[in-house]
Amino acid sequence: MTKRLKSKHKVDRRLKANLWGRPKSPFNSRAYPPGQHGQNKKGKPTDYGTQLQAKQKLKSYYGNINERQFRNIYRKALSKRGDTTENLIALLESRLDTIVYRAKFAPTVFSARQMINHGHVTINKKRVNISSYVVKNTDLVEIREKSKKLTFIEGSLQSKERDVPEYIQIDDKNKTAKLLRKPKFSEVPYPVIMEPNLVIEYYSR
Repeated sequence: MTKRLKSKHKVDRRLKANLWGRPKSPFNSRAYPPGQHGQNKKGKPTDYGTQLQAKQKLKSYYGNINERQFRNIYRKALSKRGDTTENLIALLESRLDTIVYRAKFAPTVFSARQMINHGHVTINKKRVNISSYVVKNTDLVEIREKSKKLTFIEGSLQSKERDVPEYIQIDDKNKTAKLLRKPKFSEVPYPVIMEPNLVIEYYSR
């Protein structure tokens, strides 16, 4: 288990948001940053601080992608035709760990990544253990036959905590999922306000 996985709820308090909308988040009862001076931290943030906060929120939401990877995703979004903000969100939502999480095969994006690393997920019947794999709309994402009866997968599918978005098609009986299309930013079910336009501004400085 990674250090980030153990302390993921600290991220909520540091970023001052229940990032994943989970009822057990400590932010629900302690809506201020951790540490003995957490409640005393005040002051109006600078433009840079606001942009940095927006970047940290988006990066953390997708399982705390490391900075190098996240910057590369931004560069790829920038190189594509169309709106860079929409391209950025489409790339993040096309990641394999995001698809596994959105399909409710895993309760958190962290556990989705762990499932992939441990070989529980296949794409077009071939095992893939790379969380950042970009899923295409022709790909069939499936839980391995030997893993389909895992208790935490069944529990996650039955959870009423969140719904599967319209741009993902799932067969919960056979444990398969497909990305029907790349979603627009407005369609993504973030539990908190995300500002990817500020992320673009941050990297454009």
